[in-house]
Amino acid sequence: MTAYEPTGAQGAAAAGQDVAHDAVVLAGGAARRLGGVDKPAVSVGGRPLLDRVLAACADARTTVVVADPRPTARPVTWAREDPPGGGPLAALDAGIRHTTAESVLVLSADLPFLDEDTVRRLLAALRTGGADGALLTDADGRDQPLVAAYRASALRRELAALAHEHDGLSGLPLRRLTGALDLTRVPGPVASFDCDTWDDIATARARIREHGHVLDEWISAVKDELGIDLDVDIKVLLDLARDAAHGVARPAAPLTTFLVGYAAAQAKGGEGGPEAVAEAARKAAALALRWAEEAAAAKSDAPAAAPETRPDAG
Repeated sequence: MTAYEPTGAQGAAAAGQDVAHDAVVLAGGAARRLGGVDKPAVSVGGRPLLDRVLAACADARTTVVVADPRPTARPVTWAREDPPGGGPLAALDAGIRHTTAESVLVLSADLPFLDEDTVRRLLAALRTGGADGALLTDADGRDQPLVAAYRASALRRELAALAHEHDGLSGLPLRRLTGALDLTRVPGPVASFDCDTWDDIATARARIREHGHVLDEWISAVKDELGIDLDVDIKVLLDLARDAAHGVARPAAPLTTFLVGYAAAQAKGGEGGPEAVAEAARKAAALALRWAEEAAAAKSDAPAAAPETRPDAG
């Protein structure tokens, strides 16, 4: 796996933002290299792998998870291949039957670093090109067909052809499908990283705690845990916490940021959004700076006083 880095062109991500799409997440594998553990439930950064993937494709109109039902961070549609354990093509066929959009994300449930920007880049590549699909390539340039966006009509066409040719899809490898499609490649060395072994899990858990991105990971985890869908300027809040700590007292930092959050939640009947957070933070930061300026002025202007003459003496 390469170093954690931004997923790429913001313009491409924006271009894919308004593509109406569905998502199919394959989460029913046997996980033999993990000793048969329930891999989608394995926690990375305090969140199950499946929930991390579901967060990345939250803009999908319909999200289908092909697996036995389980609790998830957001509502999904459940599907199961027949028979269970029939492999990725059978699972994909079961999932796509519940979709209606022409653009369909196809994702595995073990992608700890998949994010919304990568999803949008894939959708943008699909929309702006004439190919049947757009898939990520990993750090070694290998295709990752389970981190991809496809045209649903192309998937249905080839799945039907394979099912007719082989009297079903159970046991067929995924390459039988992708080999028949015209595909566009999108580099994604980080987002395409998947967890097949316990070493992969350990690597993922270590990566998210590195200094460069641990805060973003933590904020994402907290928002998921609390059911908050709100993007705020983290730097503004950190600057506010710094000003409160330095200008007032160290415990003022967490208490002030809590009060800012509460004030933003109350703004406009609870519909203030990121703008309300920014405005509340601005007011609190200005107050903290005034507080610090007064304290500095008091120290420089006040004459030395005997202990018994101080206002709080006695």
